[in-house]
Amino acid sequence: MRVAVIGAGYVGLTTAACFAHLGHDVVCADIDAERVARLKKGEVPILELGLAGLIKEGLAARRLEFVVGAATAAQRAEIVFLCVQTPQGSDGSADLSFVETVAQEIAPVLAPNTVVVNKSTVPVGATRFVQRVLSEAGAGAEGVTVASNPEFLREGQAVRDFLNPDRIVIGCEDHESAVRVSELYKRVDAPVLVTDPASAEMIKYASNAFLATKVSFINAIANLCEAVDADAREVAIGMGYDTRIGFQFLHPGPGYGGSCFPKDVAALLHMSTAAGYDFELLAGVVDVNAAQHERMIDKVRAAVGGSVSEVTVGLWGLTFKADTDDLRDSPAIYIARRLLEEGAIVRAYDRGAGDRPRQLAPGIELCGDAYDAAASADVVALLTEWDEFRWLDFDRVRDTMRGRAIVDARNLLDPAAMRRRGFAYQGVGRR
Repeated sequence: MRVAVIGAGYVGLTTAACFAHLGHDVVCADIDAERVARLKKGEVPILELGLAGLIKEGLAARRLEFVVGAATAAQRAEIVFLCVQTPQGSDGSADLSFVETVAQEIAPVLAPNTVVVNKSTVPVGATRFVQRVLSEAGAGAEGVTVASNPEFLREGQAVRDFLNPDRIVIGCEDHESAVRVSELYKRVDAPVLVTDPASAEMIKYASNAFLATKVSFINAIANLCEAVDADAREVAIGMGYDTRIGFQFLHPGPGYGGSCFPKDVAALLHMSTAAGYDFELLAGVVDVNAAQHERMIDKVRAAVGGSVSEVTVGLWGLTFKADTDDLRDSPAIYIARRLLEEGAIVRAYDRGAGDRPRQLAPGIELCGDAYDAAASADVVALLTEWDEFRWLDFDRVRDTMRGRAIVDARNLLDPAAMRRRGFAYQGVGRR
């Protein structure tokens, strides 16, 4: 099928590359001419496992093309995916201005029977909103329909999640259009749920809010474990064997972050307030998450005697999770800023972050490797679960540090092994 993908960001690039891999002819559009020029050369601007290979494969097979401008991509397409950003407003609401602009741009060029699909995370009611904008902007009345097909992609595993999903959700009032969207995935082995647009849109928010709830819940349990001298890791294992609960997202840490959970939880809270429902449970999830960021700072303070003023802190990891270069709402960036505000000297290393932390946390010193970040540090805080931190030469780390304290906010390291090497080790809910 002929597919247009509007937006060459994280979701758009993954969607375009994977559909091309599945055998469709895909044109991916963006407004950034420089970004498009780089993509035409196979240069991928984001860190995502397997994505660069799929883009090069699609370009070589001539099944994937990059262009400037949404109308250029949409004019020959049978199905158009909207993968543009929906920024969060100050009240938690989703800003649909980018979606509206793109819909207005493509409306005049859409062929009869085209299906326009909301792939970006959009609030309940966005499908009808896009349908109205298309109609008002001149989309032909001959069967142009709008559907919702929410993405459930984890950063760092987006390609695998797209090609091996737990489920495919399609929301559309027109059954024939829903079937056409489902045919794009015929080579993907996954259950397909066809429902109404509002339910499809809510499924995305409800899923992320539930996962965020699991994160806040296990962090609260970890904090309680510290108070009663239990081991949160053992508790999580014992919980996870219950198939009703499962092991995923039962990993204590500094709190959730990234581009999805904070934004989607805030949007769902905004929607519930607008609908007249006091979603106290979800508000509690947000409160626990914010408190968890502060709790990690408390651990750093405690490790150096109560104050971090003029203390050198080595940070291992700045991205919100491993295997991505995403710094959006990263707990590590929040912690770095707070430490700097309190007068700490912060030396950090992250293999995926590049130079952007300097703008997000002014005053931070970026280092070339983990050993450099630990050099002369009074305390090291491990904030992102990059696997390389697990396999460091910890005798070398110990010898290069001024202090001996390690705050392992991801429970990546073995407490007993760290203590045998002379470190004052703190995990999250660990004994």
